[in-house]
Amino acid sequence: MNDTAKKKERAVLAGLSASSMDEAERSTEVSMEELAQLVDTAGGEVAAVVLQQRQTPDPRSFLGEGKVAELKEIVANSGCDLAVFDNELSPSQLRVLSEELGVKVLDRSGLILDIFAQRARTREGQLQVELAQYEYLLPRLTGMWTHLVRQTASGGSSPIGTRGPGETQLETDRRHIRRKIQKLREELEQVRKVRSVQRRRRERNAMPVVAIVGYTNAGKSTLLNTLTGSDIPANDRLFDTLDTTTRRLKLDEAQEALISDTVGFIRKLPTHLVEAFKATLEELQYADVLLHVIDISSEDMARQIEVVEDLIVKLGAGTTPCIRVYNKCDRYLGVLPRGEDTVCISAKTGEGTAELVRKIAEILGRESRRVTLLLPYDKAGIADTLRREAAVLSLDYGEDGVTVRAVVKPELWGLVREYVQDDGQT
Repeated sequence: MNDTAKKKERAVLAGLSASSMDEAERSTEVSMEELAQLVDTAGGEVAAVVLQQRQTPDPRSFLGEGKVAELKEIVANSGCDLAVFDNELSPSQLRVLSEELGVKVLDRSGLILDIFAQRARTREGQLQVELAQYEYLLPRLTGMWTHLVRQTASGGSSPIGTRGPGETQLETDRRHIRRKIQKLREELEQVRKVRSVQRRRRERNAMPVVAIVGYTNAGKSTLLNTLTGSDIPANDRLFDTLDTTTRRLKLDEAQEALISDTVGFIRKLPTHLVEAFKATLEELQYADVLLHVIDISSEDMARQIEVVEDLIVKLGAGTTPCIRVYNKCDRYLGVLPRGEDTVCISAKTGEGTAELVRKIAEILGRESRRVTLLLPYDKAGIADTLRREAAVLSLDYGEDGVTVRAVVKPELWGLVREYVQDDGQT
């Protein structure tokens, strides 16, 4: 799908509703509304929606035979260019549906990957999307070729010139994609190493890190702009930010922090996409504070919070201090949430952001900090104190003293502040 001035592709959406219970029906409805937004974001338009109520997908064609026939008729009558399914399809289901419907078939994962491919701007983002695309393609390619080989082999020996070349092409394509995957993983490993060096520099500078997370289109980029006076593009569309952006945030007269925007989360986010974006998302593990931006005006707010917090835990940042930042409060007429680490704001107008900055400074003041120190040998007693009262990560003995990497509690900060290494970089 192309987000250009060309004629928009028309799509029919398809999904399953597992239950007629009100809550389950609403969940399906929200998921399909989100799928329609994804189609719009990718540059298409929705012509029709088809739902089938059944507990489990049909193993052959996802939808039942009768519903597939109904879908085929809708595709023909509405002039649709593609069918988009709300769940991930198996390679064989994708093949069967493509044959039955006679149009391009995408599942939710394929659609999200298409959007990511459009939006990635930096080399790192492009590498991560490309890796996810190849990992998504490999099993589907295999399924398509397996079908071809079975088809040509049915009824005994294959016609001359079909079976052999088909298998050869399958293996050629497999090898090509596996080589590409390996190369991309190696390049992304270099990206991780660069990020690791950057983190160590931040540690030497004792610069705390704040990471903004949240559901896609919750207002993360707008918040970053408001807090830092930046002009990062912040549009009202899904996955507008894929590439991490970092700025300085002034907390008070004496303290600054680095604050980063991250890719937005969404329900049913493809596993291989999360894995491919690990180089970016693992930054959450090293943040001192997370800002979980929540769209309080969303009818699906509770489910969106659950999706984000589950992913935070899976990414290894479940124990990081987190402030729930309820955004778009200027649009909300209900009772506002209250709590120790809860703030209600409008990123657009700036309302509540001063309180948010105070809350960030307060948490940073009470939390431990990861630092690199250079202790002269005549201050060896400080190293002994750190061994007892801090988490020492490494000790390196050099000509000028002992280099100590440690996680230091606030009450020890006065003892070590003057020995923090500073190379003038952030």
